[in-house]
Amino acid sequence: MAAEQRPYLNTREDAAIRFLGLPTLMRSTGESTNGSFGLMEHWEMPPGFASPYHMHHLEDEAFYVLEGEMAFVCDGKWMKGGPGTYVFGPREIPHGFKVVGSSPARMLLLCAPAGFERFVLELSVPFNDFTPPDMAKLMAVAAKYKIDILGPLPE
Repeated sequence: MAAEQRPYLNTREDAAIRFLGLPTLMRSTGESTNGSFGLMEHWEMPPGFASPYHMHHLEDEAFYVLEGEMAFVCDGKWMKGGPGTYVFGPREIPHGFKVVGSSPARMLLLCAPAGFERFVLELSVPFNDFTPPDMAKLMAVAAKYKIDILGPLPE
């Protein structure tokens, strides 16, 4: 029997975490979407912040810029955009992003189907913990979730 569908609500008052040093709110998980997707909000990405260049094998990833200027690389091709920009990063295609310009950025990140949010939660630390990310742990946890960390973003 399929899981019962239930409405779900969360707000800015929900507990925040840090993922790769970024203040993050988990907006939805597979548990709240019947496995359909996970959605998170990174609301204060500093200028110059960059994700690793990476590739998902299990889920597609989508990005929606709410504030600031971002650059996205997908399969070696760069795209830039500000508020209202949407970028789709299909599984099996290397991609990543960075904050460009002089102000912080805010972004929604959606992965479908759900699962990537488990990776994020496993690597997250409490909101008040400013310890730098442990790259060895990142690599090990990424492998567990079928994500290849390919290195820094290409030029």
